[in-house]
Amino acid sequence: MSAFLDQIPARLRPTIRAFTTDMWDGYLNAIEEYIQAHEDVTAYLVVDRFHVAENYRDDFDSLRKTEMKRLKKELHEETYEQECKGMLWTLRKNHEDLNDDERKRLRQLFRHTPLLHQAYTLRTELTVIFNQAKTVDEAEHRLNQWIQKAERLDVACFRPFIKTLTRYWSPIVSYFEDRVNSGFVEGLNNKIKTIKRRCYGIGKTSTLFQRLWLDLAGYKSFMPNGPFALSTT
Repeated sequence: MSAFLDQIPARLRPTIRAFTTDMWDGYLNAIEEYIQAHEDVTAYLVVDRFHVAENYRDDFDSLRKTEMKRLKKELHEETYEQECKGMLWTLRKNHEDLNDDERKRLRQLFRHTPLLHQAYTLRTELTVIFNQAKTVDEAEHRLNQWIQKAERLDVACFRPFIKTLTRYWSPIVSYFEDRVNSGFVEGLNNKIKTIKRRCYGIGKTSTLFQRLWLDLAGYKSFMPNGPFALSTT
C-alpha cells in the first residue's frame, strides 16, 4: 500500500478528497502515515460503510444460526416447518424491502425467539443511521445511543461489532462528512475479474487495459457521433 501511495504524482495530492478502505490495519496505517508525511494532502480517512455493514450483519447472522438450531430442537417439527424454516433471505433483506407476507412470517418467527427480534431491530436501526444521518455530529450521537441500547438489552451478538466500532470510531464516522464509499472501486475490481474470466486469462497488462476500456467506454466509439460509428445507409 505504501509503495502504491508513493506513486501518486505530487500535482494530484492536493486534489484527493478522501481515502476509503476496509478495516485492515495495514491499509489504515499506511494511509495515515501518508497523510501525515505530506502537508499538501488534506484528505481524510474513511472506513467504507459497506464493510461496516458486513461486520454487523455477520454478527447478526451468527445469532440467527444459533437460534434456528435451538428452535429446530425445541419446537414441534410441524411448527418449525411452518413458522421458522426457510427464513434466511427474509432475515437478510432490509426491512423496508419486505412484502406483507414476509413481514407476517417474521412476526411468526419472532414469537419464538424474542432475542433474535431484538437483534434484528438493532441491525435495522444501524442501517437507518447510515442511511439517514446528515452530519458527523448527528451520526456520533445516534451511534452512541445505539451502543447504549445494545448494551442495556445485552444483545451479546453485537459485542464484537461494538468493540470494532469503538476501535475505528473516527474513520467510521468520517463517512458522514461527504458519504463517500468504495463502491466504484469494488465495482471496477469485479469488472476486471469478469473480463479476465471471460478471456480465460490475460497475459499482458496492455491487453487488460484495452479490454477494460472497451467494456467501460468503448461502446461510445460506435455511437452516431463516435469515430467508428456504423453507417445506416
